[in-house]
Amino acid sequence: MELVARARDRTSMPAARTAHGFTLIEILVVLALIAFATTLAAVAFSGGVDGMRLRSSSKEIAAQLRYARTLAIATGTPQRFSIDPAGHRWQGARQRHGRIPESLSVEFTGARQAGVRGGEGGILFFADGASTGGRIQLQVKRAAWRIDVGWLTGEVKLARVDPGLLQ
Repeated sequence: MELVARARDRTSMPAARTAHGFTLIEILVVLALIAFATTLAAVAFSGGVDGMRLRSSSKEIAAQLRYARTLAIATGTPQRFSIDPAGHRWQGARQRHGRIPESLSVEFTGARQAGVRGGEGGILFFADGASTGGRIQLQVKRAAWRIDVGWLTGEVKLARVDPGLLQ
């Protein structure tokens, strides 16, 4: 009889269950906050938007210099890479060209005779892989990347410049 009373008590009581856990909306809000904080941290540590432009432009120019060298070796014909620091633009092998963001300062050091026009610099790559050599430096605030092209080997090196070495 007592067993029947207990069963009756359980069935007559409303099911007052409380769910423990998080809703989908709460989880999505937390994930969005984490993504936002991660993005802010990445931008802060990488030097912001200008820092990303600096790295991107430096890597693109280095890649185009390497392409010009490779093409010179593969085709057996000299290839020219020219850069206009004042105009913030460059032109590589096979009419490839690009712009450098105005927020970056551009410096070129190289052989005068490799330039195309006044104010422009140029690096000429030869069929044996050698080049006229040169240096391109892109800078924003106190951050800079330097692209060095060896004259003897034509090797293209990309390196971040130590802020203490900048003027």
